[in-house]
Amino acid sequence: MDAYQLFIVLLALYLGVLIAIGWYFTKRQKTVTDFWLAGRRIGTIGVGFSSAASWLTTGGILAVIGFFMLLGMGSIWGFVAPNILALLIIAMFVKKIKSLPTITQPELLEQRYSSAIRAPVGIIITIVMILFAVADIKGFTMVLQVFYGLNPVYAALLVALAVSVYVILGGLHAVVWTDVMQFMFLMLVTLVIAVFSVGAATGGAGAPADAAELFSSVPSNWWNPLSIGIPMILIYIIAIIPGWITEQDPWQKVWAAKDSKSSRNGLLLGSVLITIVFAACAIIAIALSSIYPEIPASFEEIGMGAMAQAEPAMLMFINSYFSPMVISVLSIGLVAAAMSSADTFATSGASSLSRDVYQRFIKPDATMKEMLTVNRICVLIIVAAATIGSFLIDGIIAAIHIATFIASASYFFPLMGGLYWKRATKEGALAGLIVGGVSQISLIVYDLYMTPPLSTPYLESIHPILMNHGIIVGMLLSGVAFFGVSLATKPSSSINLAPFFEDEAENLAADEAKAVDENDPDFQTFLTTIQEQAVGERAHLHVKMECSASINWKRFVDVLRNNYPAWVTSAGIDSIYRLVQADMLACVSITRGNNDKEIWFASEPNVSEMEIHKKELFVAYNEVSKALESIGLFISIPEKD
Repeated sequence: MDAYQLFIVLLALYLGVLIAIGWYFTKRQKTVTDFWLAGRRIGTIGVGFSSAASWLTTGGILAVIGFFMLLGMGSIWGFVAPNILALLIIAMFVKKIKSLPTITQPELLEQRYSSAIRAPVGIIITIVMILFAVADIKGFTMVLQVFYGLNPVYAALLVALAVSVYVILGGLHAVVWTDVMQFMFLMLVTLVIAVFSVGAATGGAGAPADAAELFSSVPSNWWNPLSIGIPMILIYIIAIIPGWITEQDPWQKVWAAKDSKSSRNGLLLGSVLITIVFAACAIIAIALSSIYPEIPASFEEIGMGAMAQAEPAMLMFINSYFSPMVISVLSIGLVAAAMSSADTFATSGASSLSRDVYQRFIKPDATMKEMLTVNRICVLIIVAAATIGSFLIDGIIAAIHIATFIASASYFFPLMGGLYWKRATKEGALAGLIVGGVSQISLIVYDLYMTPPLSTPYLESIHPILMNHGIIVGMLLSGVAFFGVSLATKPSSSINLAPFFEDEAENLAADEAKAVDENDPDFQTFLTTIQEQAVGERAHLHVKMECSASINWKRFVDVLRNNYPAWVTSAGIDSIYRLVQADMLACVSITRGNNDKEIWFASEPNVSEMEIHKKELFVAYNEVSKALESIGLFISIPEKD
């Protein structure tokens, strides 16, 4: 058995485990929330490891090592530091993010502004996630090219097929728990390579004294994280971090967490785990610079063109110093890194495509069964697009940065401004989105077109403030448009503001639940239908109802809203909320069930408030029943599953 055949056997075994995990979680998917948010039941470990795994791509690791070899610690501001800082910053916003019952950011933005902004943001997020996945596929193809000389087409198809299978089967639940396994494998691989590369750089001795001599021989300027200068650091921070803290995939992990504490601690854990791997990358870079001194030396002659040699340096080392069996095992570790990121980006992008485009605008009355099928098709679309894109885009970090800059300039201000600035309006959000997005995409295209091969980017050569494809200009234009137009237009309505600002929610408060008699026979019968489960600080309450005939969903929703103003469709008629408080997760929602006769009720209150929210469910049930009766339908209460 040759080296490549050995790798294929190990890869098949590894994929078998991933597919088994996906298959295990298939039976647990009954709703789109189960598929996209793992039923909101993920704990600290799952959030932490999955967040870390999602942001550590094979291509990213190879590029980071290359940057360390050429630029030293000063290079951390282009990728390493933003990774760590972004997770820490998102952890600060967890309470606000977690209180909103959304599955995607475009859905959140519709709740805050209007439907006009949802599809454009959904499309932008889909494109951004495809570009991120491109970087994973390119990194993976580089691994197989260096180790086995495999054609890039076959390598790309291999990772695309593998990711598609287990994500389609298990949704986010499969993504999270395969990420846990994949990150542990990846971290072990990087630590092992760090140890062995130091040993090789010290002539095989690897003793502490030899290692100390290796590190002490590194130029003092290499260790200086401020070597690129404070202005450049600020430019990188402004250019990258806004895009990463508003990236949809970590927000989905927050929404998928069982409570705020789990999501916050998980993100903090993720930042620590990422730091460990990047520290190992720095050690590997120091050792490789000693083993291949011609690579950092070439930087003096050809500048960043030396990255073509630096990026695959670790792969060259593995190929030269390890046996075929060990190379195969290490290859699986790098495969894990590629898949753990690609699966997250596929899930995040596909959720926007299916929920924010298909369900919201093409078929809003789709049943849960139909949506689960659409979800899986959208995963395939994202993976296929990323696979094709991997042959059209050169450079791993380039793909990541382009995606980040588009996100930063287009929806950073509408998203974060909407969360914390009451005066933000739908017109301002659209202006910020369009002006920022169009200007940034135009700057990127122009910069790429005007820059000769292996040269300093054209815009950067004009002035350093225009580096990173002029992202600061793009963000500035977006911010001016967002704030200026918002101040010049009419404030948002209370319905749009209530889920985000408690003082606005007070105007919508309703007390019908307090009047429910606990001894009422109808209420006692209703209690027997409630499926309840405490998960962390939240209770999950569900009730399934069936009508006497098929429901014309649009007509029913119109009647319900007209008769009972508390019911709102701030994010489309696929999910209707009885908005009577600021905690929208606790508000009763109704959706279509598995078929066109079913209605599903749900509420996720704090555990301490579970009993009063059972009464809220009863009030909601009575209002829905009366609305259905007015259009000639009657509702029955099936027994609990």
